[in-house]
Amino acid sequence: MKDTIKTIMLKAAAVAYEKGDLPSNQIPVMEVEEPRHASQGDFSTNFAMVSAGIQKMAPRKIAQNLVASIEPSELVEKIEIAGPGFINFFLTKEAWHPVVDRILELNTQYGSSDIGKKQKIQVEFVSANPTGPLHVGHGRGAAVGDAVGNILSFAGFDVQKEYYINDSGRQIRTLGTSVWLRLQQSLGKQIDFPEDCYKGDYIKDLAERALKEKGDGLLERDEPLAIEICAKFAAKIILGTIKEDLLQFGVDFDQWFSEQSLYDTKRVQKAIEDFKSKDLIYEQDGALWFRTEDFGDEKNRVVVRNNGLTTYFASDIAYHMEKYERGFDKVIDVWGADHHGYIKRIDASVVASGRKSEQFGVILVQLVNLIRGGVPVQMSTRAGEFVTLKDIVDEVGKDAARFMFLSRSYDSGLDFDLDLAKQKNSENPVYYVQYVHARITGILIKATKESLIFDIDFDKGKHLDLLQEKEEINLLKIMNSFRENVEKSATSLHPHVIFTYLMSLASAFHGYYNKHKVITANKEQTLARLSLVLSVKKVIRNGLTLLGVSAPERM
Repeated sequence: MKDTIKTIMLKAAAVAYEKGDLPSNQIPVMEVEEPRHASQGDFSTNFAMVSAGIQKMAPRKIAQNLVASIEPSELVEKIEIAGPGFINFFLTKEAWHPVVDRILELNTQYGSSDIGKKQKIQVEFVSANPTGPLHVGHGRGAAVGDAVGNILSFAGFDVQKEYYINDSGRQIRTLGTSVWLRLQQSLGKQIDFPEDCYKGDYIKDLAERALKEKGDGLLERDEPLAIEICAKFAAKIILGTIKEDLLQFGVDFDQWFSEQSLYDTKRVQKAIEDFKSKDLIYEQDGALWFRTEDFGDEKNRVVVRNNGLTTYFASDIAYHMEKYERGFDKVIDVWGADHHGYIKRIDASVVASGRKSEQFGVILVQLVNLIRGGVPVQMSTRAGEFVTLKDIVDEVGKDAARFMFLSRSYDSGLDFDLDLAKQKNSENPVYYVQYVHARITGILIKATKESLIFDIDFDKGKHLDLLQEKEEINLLKIMNSFRENVEKSATSLHPHVIFTYLMSLASAFHGYYNKHKVITANKEQTLARLSLVLSVKKVIRNGLTLLGVSAPERM
């Protein structure tokens, strides 16, 4: 609809220029917005204000000349000039009726966009170390990353979702040590368990399993080799559990990338040598340092310690270089909020490798506070006691978990009310939205049984001119804005935009349904309203799909 308004304005400008009412035929970049108040019309444009410099005229005079040149249209009820020169359009009810036909025709593609122009984007998210189960924080990151990928794809980007497996370095060695020591304890040996080792019960389970599957041969190994075997064994099992938990959560990755592979293929060393040759990595005090300060970081960063061991930053440099070598135009990393200080150094390495800073983006996901019975649920990963993602999915279900994780902007903390997520009423956001889809399914089934329609999947609206109620027009206006919300969500990388949109559409539908019957004594009116609610059903389904939430037929 905004495109229609822009077309009307462009034609009016051309006519005004031909009549001599505008001295220039240059067209500025104008905005067409929905006013905050209904009294200001359906759409408003700043065309006159942004034209003032070009036309050398007062904006209000430009607006008057433009309005005088607008051709009469059955879509426009009236046009008003407001303030310094805003042009407000009030559309007829009939102008909104074609929205139904567009939705029914485009079906699963309604709301999609081509703003991405097939730009290749990689979204890397979760990427938790395979040293323990996924916790609630990982769950929010998984929901955000997956939804961002879905929305970008729907907006015309070529998206690949990736999980980076941190299967190398100190934490994996610590995992191996933890399992090995628990194994020794299970054999009756008195061992003080170090504070920096992993303490969860899952470590004891892994130790028992390692002893059972690896047998006495493991005990005959030298301790360093035994720890390495335990580390690989445990990491493989934990990674398998992570994959299973994510699939149950509705997250499926296009690529699982191993950190260890960067060392096996010498990519880390090659990246270091490349930057050394450019004097971007230098030696000091027996260590190698990256000149990240030259790229806006607060200080230079170590890539190789004075003991010869590489840092995580070293492998991250190589990893991001490898991403761009795969042909991605932009790389988006989804990290926990505690990684804020890491952004500058990765950005520095990206720019140093010849890419632009705009080709690298980071989504920082804030913490989740679980609430049960109005009281915060205590979580302590340090003691090995924490609520896992699997615990949440098992308790409230995948749909409720994802919808709640996406209910607020990821840059704000989230209070996740477990009791609310399980309620089967309108207080529960996911139930509130999903129930619209299920209720409309029931309406259509009833209409079919009453022989009002024989095929509910019609692709063209029926008797749409009979949609005249205020609530009907409101539904059409909201559905018309779906693509705009998709594009806003894609460009801002904020999936909660879609959550907010779905809540608004669901609210409008519930309000309509409570006030008006869909199936009435008037068959033509019934068919018109069935066309309308079927459109609502399809938009609800499309929006839920973007968030990775199902659209049930029955509830």
